[in-house]
Amino acid sequence: MGVPVGSGGRVTRRTALLGAAGLTLTACAGSEQPDASPTGSSSATASPSATTSPSPSASTSPSPSATADALPPVERRVSLPQLMREDFDGGPVTRVRRQSVTDAYERWEVTYPAGGTTVSGILLRPRGRGPFPAVVLCHGYIEPSVYVTGQGLAREQDYLARAGFVVLHTDYRGHAASDPAGDVERESRLGYTRDALHAVASLKQLPAVDPERVAMLGRSMGGGVTLNALVAQPGAVRAAVVYASVSSLFTENLDQFTIPNRPESAQELARRFGTRRGAPDFYAGLSSRTYFDRVTEPVLIHHGTADDTCPPPWSRRTHRLLRAADVDSTLRLYEGEQHAFIPQWPLSMERTVRFLRRRLDA
Repeated sequence: MGVPVGSGGRVTRRTALLGAAGLTLTACAGSEQPDASPTGSSSATASPSATTSPSPSASTSPSPSATADALPPVERRVSLPQLMREDFDGGPVTRVRRQSVTDAYERWEVTYPAGGTTVSGILLRPRGRGPFPAVVLCHGYIEPSVYVTGQGLAREQDYLARAGFVVLHTDYRGHAASDPAGDVERESRLGYTRDALHAVASLKQLPAVDPERVAMLGRSMGGGVTLNALVAQPGAVRAAVVYASVSSLFTENLDQFTIPNRPESAQELARRFGTRRGAPDFYAGLSSRTYFDRVTEPVLIHHGTADDTCPPPWSRRTHRLLRAADVDSTLRLYEGEQHAFIPQWPLSMERTVRFLRRRLDA
């Protein structure tokens, strides 16, 4: 079953989003569930309920001309346009402790610099000489006070390393052994986006990595971080994969997660920056879809039709808007699959690796 494609030009889409951001705060039903994926995977697989093919007119590699367009103005320093003007140089990946050695890879606890912040994470290096393609992993929401390094994407770490990818899983600031995160950095997800982009730059400096073949994969909240990274720094990676992603509209995430679970955080945002009715530009400036016309990388989206944490219509809408912006976007829907992705996870990873190999080797 095909997924319909949205329409609308660059100016029209941004104007419409500003209007949507002006709605009053209204809490939606739903809770933010811990996003810790199981370390094991079921052997059962099933066919997806819907797929779409990439846009025939879209490029399979970043287009330098897209980054040459005039940047949107910085109305607020807490915004994606601010990230568009920042430098993401990363730095040395410091190996802290070797966790394990398998038949296919070594697994290390590491740290890397993200501007003035030190961020912890997990590095998996396949056996062999390299250079290898590489993937930065952006995990979903897990309460920072209970999070441990490398948590949330253990299955993906192992699968991708065994497939021949160097993997850097970022913990984000405020998690595990990373430096603390400020409230606004955390709730806006801009701090996490900075950490992901610095992880890309740091990964490219490793001798074992081919810097021309680096991708990003994000799950749930990490899907939103990945979309933020694509609009903030076109060309930083060659391809992106998002699983069961949060919405590309910031206010939908406020309604679904922040207001029911952290109402004081939503109130603080409104106090400091204004309500969505009074300051629509602020909320639009935190929504990746406002800037989808900047995305230059192919995107693969996975979503289960029974996901009650991140509703499937979110990914359908994100996909339609990406396609309307001439982005090479593919949406894979998995009938009956829930947010955790258990029965059809092996199938989704087979498709992920096939997508990454095709796009990174193009």
